[in-house]
Parts: sequence; structure tokens; C-alpha cells
Amino acid sequence: MNPESEPVHSPPTGWTFFRQWLKNPMRVAAISPSSKQLARQMMSQLPPSCLRVIELGGGTGVFTQALLGHGIAPADLLVLELNEELHQHLVRLFPSVAVVCGDASDLRQIAARNGFADDARADAVISGLGLLSMARPMQQSILSAAFDSMPPDGRFVQFTYGPANPVTREVIDNLGLVARRASFTWWNVPPATVYVYQRRTSRVIEARSMR
Repeated sequence: MNPESEPVHSPPTGWTFFRQWLKNPMRVAAISPSSKQLARQMMSQLPPSCLRVIELGGGTGVFTQALLGHGIAPADLLVLELNEELHQHLVRLFPSVAVVCGDASDLRQIAARNGFADDARADAVISGLGLLSMARPMQQSILSAAFDSMPPDGRFVQFTYGPANPVTREVIDNLGLVARRASFTWWNVPPATVYVYQRRTSRVIEARSMR
């Protein structure tokens, strides 16, 4: 791995994450950071030629570090974190990465300001947001902004606690998406499932290109 992609310090212990959960359990979806196994499963769902990634809900940096280890260059990674204390942790840990304290529903504007727009859109969006606890309008706002920040074949990779799809069927249908359950891990607290969302049109384009 390129030395500049390594954080200044190793990611903080679960205490920082747990402290934020105590302050606001509705905004912080778990009581501990995601496991390395879950991070590997998330990375395995990135497109084969993935170069640019947006991460929603950077937390303590487990997925951020995994993305850098996967080969995503710091300049090609944009991380959003709404919690100010966690945001400051990420800024210190990953000084070469664009880490923004902002709301995922404002992703269109944030992506444009940070060079992730037009021909430089992200190939994938990795999400650690608690979509399952969000109302349908907020889910739709976030996913709509995410897919506007990717090309037609972009992937939205999301983990959730438990086996149920965290995105409502209405949102999936309204945005013209398809969803698949990619993997499940017991080695996370709590156990987690990875889902992948893509535009329906991207599958049609992919099928035609194979003829």
C-alpha cells in the first residue's frame, strides 16, 4: 500500500464509537465499530474496475482503511460523517483523504464541491448509515443523491443489522433499482448483512454488451 494512504494512527478503539452511541443512539446505529470481516465483505462487492468511491457514515474509519487497503487512492475517496467528533477523528486519521462533515442527503452538492461530479463521478458508494431506522423520504433522498453521484452502472453497497433489506420496496421501485443480498457475517456486533443496489437499466446495458 502506498505510504501516504496509511493513517497517522491506527483507528481508535471502540470507546470513541460507544461514547457517540451513548450520546445519540438513534443517529449511531451500533454500539461498536464494524468488524474487519464485514469490511472485507463490503470491499468484495465493489465493481471490478472500481477507482473512485464515496463513503457515507465514515464512523471510526474501519471501511475507510479497508478502501485504502483495497487500492483506492486517497485522492479518489470522499468520506462523509455527520457526527462532529467522529469527523475530527477521521480527519486526523486520514489526512490525505477528503473527509467532510455533512449530511448524506446533501451528497450532490458535497460531491460536486469535492470533484466527484460529471465525468469524475464515483464508481461506487459504500454506506454505513442506519437506513433501516430512517423514514422512507429520507431513504429515498439519500439513495437518489447517491445514484446521481455515480454512472449508470454504479453500485451502492450497504450493510444492515439482521437479515431484512433496510431499504423499503417503495424506495427501490421509485428509483428503479434492484437489490440483492450479498453476504452475512456473525463476526460483527451485532451480526450484519451486506446488500448491493444497482439501477435496473445498468443490468440491461450489461446484458446487451455481452451479446
